[in-house]
This record gives sequence, C-alpha cells and structure tokens, in this order.
Amino acid sequence: MALPEMESMASAIGLSVPVLRFLLCFAATIPVSLFHRFVPGGPVARHLYAATTGAVLSYLSFGFSSNLHFLVPMFLGYASMVLCRKYCGIITFFLAFGYLIGCHVYYMSGDAWKEGGIDATGALMVITLKIISCVINYNDGLLKEEDLLEVQKKNRLLKLPSSIEYLGYCLCCGSHFAGPVYEMKDYLEWTERKGNWKPTEKGSSPSPYWPTFRAVLQAAICMGLYLYLVPHYPLSRFTEPVYQEWGFWKRLSYQYMSGFTARWKYYFIWSISEASIIISGLGFSGWTDSNPPKSRWDRAKNVDIVGVELATSSVQLPLVWNIQVSTWLRHYVYERLIQKGKKPGFFQLLATQTVSAVWHGLYPGYIIFFIQSAVMIAGSRVLYRWQQATQSNLFKKIFIFVNFAYTLLVLNYSCVGFMVSPVVKHSLFSFALDAHHHC
Repeated sequence: MALPEMESMASAIGLSVPVLRFLLCFAATIPVSLFHRFVPGGPVARHLYAATTGAVLSYLSFGFSSNLHFLVPMFLGYASMVLCRKYCGIITFFLAFGYLIGCHVYYMSGDAWKEGGIDATGALMVITLKIISCVINYNDGLLKEEDLLEVQKKNRLLKLPSSIEYLGYCLCCGSHFAGPVYEMKDYLEWTERKGNWKPTEKGSSPSPYWPTFRAVLQAAICMGLYLYLVPHYPLSRFTEPVYQEWGFWKRLSYQYMSGFTARWKYYFIWSISEASIIISGLGFSGWTDSNPPKSRWDRAKNVDIVGVELATSSVQLPLVWNIQVSTWLRHYVYERLIQKGKKPGFFQLLATQTVSAVWHGLYPGYIIFFIQSAVMIAGSRVLYRWQQATQSNLFKKIFIFVNFAYTLLVLNYSCVGFMVSPVVKHSLFSFALDAHHHC
C-alpha cells in the first residue's frame, strides 16, 4: 500500500501510520499462520517459513534497525547454551533481562505509543521470555529427573536445538508480537508433527477453523466495546482539574470504569493472537475426557474474560489474566525460588511480581502496581483462610462476597497507576503521595 493511502486510512480511523502498520501486520499473523499448515518439505521447511515470516512481519512493523534488537538476546541465549550449558539458564536470565531493561530505558515505549510512534520493545518482551524458557529447559536437561518438578520434566530439552529450530521458535509467524509465550518442546513437536500433533487413524489434529472464528468474533466484540466506552472514560481525565473536583465515590467509580474500559483493548489483542496460534494448529492441546471427546485449544488462551471480570479472589487473577505470561512466571521464577522441602511464602510472591513489573517497563506506576498486587494477593489469601476456618454457611457466603468486593476494588484502584503511568510522567514519590491522597 502506498504511503498516501496509508496516511488517509490512518487519518480516517484516528491512528498514526506506524500504529496502523503494526495493527495490519498483527492481523496478518492469522493468514500467515494458516499457510504454515500447508508448507511442503517437512520440518526444516516449516522452521524456515516460521522464521522468515516472523522476520518479514517484524521488519514491516518496526523497521530493520529495531529488529536488530531481537538478535542480541537471541544470540546471547544460544551462545550460552553452546558454551556453558551448566550455567546457561542463570546467565541468559540476567543478560536477556538486562538487555530488555536497557531497551525499556532507551525507548520508553509508553512515550512512543502516546506520541503516535511504535518500537519493537513489546515484541522483545515476548522474545525475552521465550529465549529464557528455552535456555533454562536446556539447562534442566543436565539434571536428574528426581530433582525436577513434573512440568520441568515435561519441558526439558536433552539436546541442543539447531539454529534454524531456535530462530523459528523465537520468531514463529509473528507470534512474538503479543504472545502467547509457549515452550520450545511444544513448538518442536508441532513442527515435526509429534505428540499431540501426531497423525492417527482419524487423520491429523482436528480442524481449527471454528475455534479460530470464535476467537476472531470475540476480538471484534472486544474492540467494539472498547471503541464505544473509551470516549466516555478516557485516561486523560485523571490529569484534568475536573477530576480533582469530584468527590470520593465519583472518583472511585471512574477508576473502576476506566480500568474496565482499558481491559477490552487487551482482550482484543489477545483474541487476535489466540486466533493466529489456533489456526496454525499449535493451539491444539489435546482432548477432553467427555464422551464423545472434544478438542481443546487452550494452549494459546491468554485471558478468560468472565474469569477476570467476576473473579472472587485476587489469587484467581494470574490464572485468568495474561495466562501464558503468568504461567511462565510461575514455572521460571516462583517455583524455582522455593527451597526443597519448604513451602512458598510472601518472598517468592513479591519476587515474582517484581520480575513481572521490570519485564513490563520501568515506569513508576508499573512497579507500584505489581508490588501492590503481591500485597493484594496475600490479603486475598488471608480472607480465604478466614472463609475456610468458619463453620457457619452464612459467614462463608459473607467472606466470599467480601473477597469478591476486595478483589474488584483493589484491582481497579491499583491498575490506574499501570494505565496512567505512560501518560503522566510522575516521579515515584509524587505518584505514591497522589495515590494515597485519593484514598
């Protein structure tokens, strides 16, 4: 498409040209992933297709220079596997996160989006998690099975992936744009048509077209709701004098509705990424135990919308929001900080949420939100213990409602800092004081 046409289209829908170009490439991951199913020539050809299409979509979205950033952590991760397998996991964790933090500081992606631009930092975030999980699983291949958790046994890599397998995994058909994060072992089995994807007498894996249609329909509904709500609850209102004139209850209700509105944007993005993974076949995760069995497509599922909006406990939120990243954090941070023979405590939770905060970026609001979420989850656990301790059915129901109201209130209050932080450059202390003032 010629630049004048792109500019006129962007102007018509109220977007900048870079953001429109990204969204078009992001939507293109669906047909690109579909064609992966029909690539002839076996696994090597499919790896080449995955790597090439991912690189081309990245180039069209972010430009050549930005794409060079992907190669740095990818090279560091692969080099650590080749040169120092015994310590490659911890080396790559700190090197890849260190490079990501450097890019966060240099680009400040929230500012770029606000000003109508875009950079590759968001995609780099996804690639960073994929690289680290791949390297750690290769590191786990050295350990004895009795020293590993079940999930670690399932995902560990006994031999070094080839360079083309590694490139295909990192860039696969543009899935690094917004996730979801998935394991190298699953990627290899899908590409080589093994495991869940091994052809049987009934044929290959089930048709993905109906689940894909559902995901695309969900994306359309989410975007429609977002476009309807966002003019009524803009984030810019938090910086306007009129907001300071409102009373407590009006501010609280606006915080809830602005958070509710903003979430539909994420639901849209994740629904599109889910559709692209499903239509490729990678989203297939097996069969249900029902009679007759039904196919499951939850490998690509990144959000349970009803589960988020009606969560009865803060503990449930990591299980229904940004599911694959939450799963990554549990497997590669939380569980690996638990000492053998001991139970996890607040330290493991706080460390996990801190890693999540740093991964998202270095805005004060991000850090405040994720550290506060650790306290929020710990508080919800206390309410749940009280609920379990009482013998009265009436009090159990009361505690269930209190936990639901607590989760609703704290989530939507806390997320304001996350949403507004790229819009308003408060210092850490002024933001904290402002938040306490609004209490």
